[in-house]
Amino acid sequence: MDEAGEKITLRQMQIFLAAVESRSFNRAAEKLSLSPPAVSMQMSRLAEALGATLFVKDGRSVQPTQTATALVPYAERLAETLREAVHVVEQMQGRLDNQVRVAMVSTARNFGPQLVQQFLRQRPAAQVEISIANRDGVIAQLQEDRADLALMGRPPRRIEVTAHQFAKHPYVLISNPEHPLTRFRRIRRADLVMHRFLVRESGSGTRMVHEHFFREAGLPLPPAQEMDSNANIKQAVMANMGLAFLSAHTIALERQAGKLSVLSVDGMPQLRDWFVVYPRRKTLGPAAREFRDFVTTDGPAFMRQFFGEDYGAE
Repeated sequence: MDEAGEKITLRQMQIFLAAVESRSFNRAAEKLSLSPPAVSMQMSRLAEALGATLFVKDGRSVQPTQTATALVPYAERLAETLREAVHVVEQMQGRLDNQVRVAMVSTARNFGPQLVQQFLRQRPAAQVEISIANRDGVIAQLQEDRADLALMGRPPRRIEVTAHQFAKHPYVLISNPEHPLTRFRRIRRADLVMHRFLVRESGSGTRMVHEHFFREAGLPLPPAQEMDSNANIKQAVMANMGLAFLSAHTIALERQAGKLSVLSVDGMPQLRDWFVVYPRRKTLGPAAREFRDFVTTDGPAFMRQFFGEDYGAE
């Protein structure tokens, strides 16, 4: 290694990658729990060691130079090698044997924690970390190795995964119990176009069910207001602000309390599937493998018992 290479540290490369990503020394410092002067000093030392300018100021931001852009893949390779080395050491020491990180989409919060607890009764030594996020957030956790497995509906396409189906996932159309449509024994799809709906963000499972329901019949999409969570949608429907397609697994308590009604509509309920998903190239640790096997073997019976034999369908 030449003299310049001996002066460069892995920490400098980590700071460099954070600065390139955020285009700001201040934001890079915040991300790495450093002070902005410390980031600036380390980037100056790195530039000096390389004998090249890495960043140019652009107002309050910094822009990577052509040299910096060329350096990025090598810095990423170094950072990934370090992560892999640490991972191997931790595995050799047995620290990861009992750890499993489970991400779940927001709809799965209605049964996911209970499913995890059932697993822990069988494997009390396991250390399970759970996180709940929207679909994009869960996919990002899998992609960035911040989760070992995920409980979700339709498996992602932008990363290669192995997916095991373990339960049916019914979607239903809900309304306030006082809504005029509750008086009808069967409702045609065309009768719904004039009514106001509440929907999740584009790309979510419930949004896809909503759009497919009307487009499959060649009908225009009805007027709709977008909301950022199923909980907010439920509250709005209970306030009689509109109709909504939601997972039957998210409304069991509200139905029992008489706060929500499931409408009898042609083409509903629509059955999807629940999957336990993990990156195809990922080597699961012992606890993660046991959790995967538990979900695929015991998950179907758990879901039937938890939600009832009809899975919430009318």
